[in-house]
Amino acid sequence: MALYSEKIIAHYQNPRNVGEIESADALGVAENSACGDILHLYLKIDGDRIVRASFKSFGCAAAIAAGSVLTEMVTDRTLEEMKAITKQAVDDALGGLSPMKVHCSVLAEDAARAALDDYRSRNPLHPKAINTR
Repeated sequence: MALYSEKIIAHYQNPRNVGEIESADALGVAENSACGDILHLYLKIDGDRIVRASFKSFGCAAAIAAGSVLTEMVTDRTLEEMKAITKQAVDDALGGLSPMKVHCSVLAEDAARAALDDYRSRNPLHPKAINTR
């Protein structure tokens, strides 16, 4: 297996939805202390639907690609649907990560969970935000 799939290269060379969202409704931050990769996921939510997602990543090409593909995976989804995003789903969306880069799909899943937790803490009475795990 090559270190990077064509999908990873495409998302790295042309990342989607990069940057912060001012007045984001949720922010998820995940970090891999072993390699130093960091992923910030910003969400704009209307009702229970994610209407916009963006990211900032400080890390390798696979970490940037994972952030990019994660924003595509969550945009236009409900909070309930976002709960179903796993590291395997991110890995699949990227066309497969090499064993030494699988931590980047974990980073994306962790950022998604952290964003849901952040939204829940900001909106404790929102029915879809009560149980994010």
